[in-house]
Amino acid sequence: MQQEKWVRKIRAGDQAAFRQFYEAYAGPAIRTASAITRNREMAKDAVQETFIRVYRQIGNYKPILPFDPWFYRILTNECLRLMKKESPLSNIETLENDSSLAEESFDQLTELYDIIQALDDSHRIPLILKYIKGFSEKEIADILGLNQNTVKSRLFKGRKRLKEQLEPTREEDMS
Repeated sequence: MQQEKWVRKIRAGDQAAFRQFYEAYAGPAIRTASAITRNREMAKDAVQETFIRVYRQIGNYKPILPFDPWFYRILTNECLRLMKKESPLSNIETLENDSSLAEESFDQLTELYDIIQALDDSHRIPLILKYIKGFSEKEIADILGLNQNTVKSRLFKGRKRLKEQLEPTREEDMS
């Protein structure tokens, strides 16, 4: 696998391998961070800090474990750290006010995406990791540092809230 080669080369100090790794992961990382933080600039900061941490901590990565959950745990933690640090007034910027984010992050901004973004973090982040990034419930539990049953519960409740939000729309469409 390509990640294994990158990890070996990066551990050996190969800067070209780190550049390749960065180029492969930067786009998906910024989209994921943007979805989590709901703020393009904060997402850029989180991704930058994530790559710095990955470079510094690559020696701590255990190659017997999948790489992506390790990487996205760092990214998610960085997003959450920056969100906690952010003042309430700066959180006013939302996805609707950043059309470039919508164009870059998703082919088409849909009602479903808007509803997902309106969910609280405890439900929104697991849904993003599961349905946008494709992580398993176990991987999400590892990324977020939660019990797997907690992740299952949050996914269930998040899907339930999505359904509740979508049902009035479906009823209106039938009228």
